[in-house]
Amino acid sequence: MRRPPSVEDRAAVSRDARGAALRLMKYLEPYKAHLSVVTVLIVVNTLLSVLGPFLMGRAIDDYIIPGDKAGLTRMAMIMVAVYLAAWITGVAYGRMMATVAQQTLYDLRKDLFDHMQTLSVSFYDRQSAGDLMSRLTNDMENINQLLSQNLVSFFSSIVTLVGVIGAMLYLNFWLTLAAMIVVPIMFAAVGVLMRRIGPAFRGLQKELGALNGLMEENLSAQRTVIAFDRQAGVVEEFGVHNEAARGLGVRANILAGLVMPVTMTLNSANLAVVVGIGSLMAVNGIAGVTVGTIASFTDYTRRFSHPLMAIANLFNSIVAALAGAERIFEVLDTKPEIRDRHGAVPLLDVEGEVVFDDVDFSYVEGVPVLVDVAIEARPGQTVALVGPTGAGKTTMVNLLSRFYDVDDGGIRIDGTDIRDLTQDSLRRQLGIVLQDTFLFADTVMENIRYGRLGATDDEVVAAAKLANAHGFIDRLPDGYDTELSERGTNLSQGQRQLLSIARAVLADPGILVLDEATSSVDTRTELQIQEALLRLMSDRTAFVIAHRLSTIRGADQIVVIDEGRVVERGKHDELLARGGFYHRLYTSQFKGQAVA
Repeated sequence: MRRPPSVEDRAAVSRDARGAALRLMKYLEPYKAHLSVVTVLIVVNTLLSVLGPFLMGRAIDDYIIPGDKAGLTRMAMIMVAVYLAAWITGVAYGRMMATVAQQTLYDLRKDLFDHMQTLSVSFYDRQSAGDLMSRLTNDMENINQLLSQNLVSFFSSIVTLVGVIGAMLYLNFWLTLAAMIVVPIMFAAVGVLMRRIGPAFRGLQKELGALNGLMEENLSAQRTVIAFDRQAGVVEEFGVHNEAARGLGVRANILAGLVMPVTMTLNSANLAVVVGIGSLMAVNGIAGVTVGTIASFTDYTRRFSHPLMAIANLFNSIVAALAGAERIFEVLDTKPEIRDRHGAVPLLDVEGEVVFDDVDFSYVEGVPVLVDVAIEARPGQTVALVGPTGAGKTTMVNLLSRFYDVDDGGIRIDGTDIRDLTQDSLRRQLGIVLQDTFLFADTVMENIRYGRLGATDDEVVAAAKLANAHGFIDRLPDGYDTELSERGTNLSQGQRQLLSIARAVLADPGILVLDEATSSVDTRTELQIQEALLRLMSDRTAFVIAHRLSTIRGADQIVVIDEGRVVERGKHDELLARGGFYHRLYTSQFKGQAVA
């Protein structure tokens, strides 16, 4: 068990919040018209909101103090209309921005998921599935909050600040200066906190990704955990990561929580200064300050601090969203290691000649896995790959599928280097049954149809019959419509492998690859599968990896691999007669039995 690694080998990574913000803005460009309307509505809404306190001051000076009831009634109606219009514009821009935000998230989520489908197998070898899920869910949700709520609130707060300062200056320049005394202190205090909040939330996001990776890994392996009585160890490891996330979360939220009391305290001090100075000016008749002016300024002072507090409170969520955006753009910036060459051609009408031409390969530089591997499979031949565990058999299948590219040498199909073929067409011509069978949480019918999505129900049933899977499927509660659980855990391992073979049959590939296809079935089922596979392989080139050497006696060619090198090749009887490596492998499986 390990701590999930971070994304590596990135060509161009968004390394800072500013870069992430600029890239997010590009996703908003298609909706510039909508954003323009939102901007206008926010400005109108802010002006209407700022107009309210001004009208209140006029009502006090012009109608309440003189006792003009008719004028006061008119002013009250005007104020109701102003606040109603402010509410309507607020609802309008909120709804419109929510639509823009969801469409932008749709585009970003689609780009991320589509890009992940282009990434090479090596990327997923290094990257935790849980951490990737965290990017698709937690980080996306933080961006959702930014776009649908926080971005509008931030812009509205800025416009409100400008509007309030403008209204205050219009009413009284000197009283406005008095109201600004505490502002530099407020900005300095919030700035100090912001410089610490950003790194804290970025660290929290990273640790949450690691925690999600750990949970995903252990939940997927829960049967193994229980079988080896490792629940206590898993809980302990989870506790370490959980404690780290808790500590980072506490630090980040404590820092963010300080913003509100600091700004509120400074705002109260600011309000006291404005009321005190304004009262002195009104009593002494200085600069035309009236009771209505003081009332308006009191309201404006509160309104002035609210956007500042809103901006400060939004900062933690904005930082979290931008940290999430950085993590998403890290994946988007990762280039697939396996790409189609310029001018790559599709693989059509496969005859089935496959040649490994002095292939060298290593997963880790300096640690060779295959060395000078040379194999030739003629059309229609069955080639068995045998050897001890770790010899490099499955690696050869991975290279043929172009999950990885060779370090040296080449692999050709019908005379064409597979690197000159499009990946899609290559893999459509390969029918692969892996040792680790994967089934989806769907019906049996749809799991088999995954081999060829356009297949009819009758074709699916025919493929199941050819793979000798029809019998057990017919006995399931709902037959082909039986819903499978995640990874098909409500079936036996053997049944899952039969469905995987049926899927390959339905794909009707030009070349068949069987990686331990009968490793998890009983002897009787194995014989049924062998019969089906013989029919399937009759006119196809097939590569068969098998530990049970009794299953490949009829292969046209048996290639023996040891420590990444081809050490023997030939037919079953020939290799036994030589008394070499294959003979030792074969006899070790049949000790005490007559060697056939």
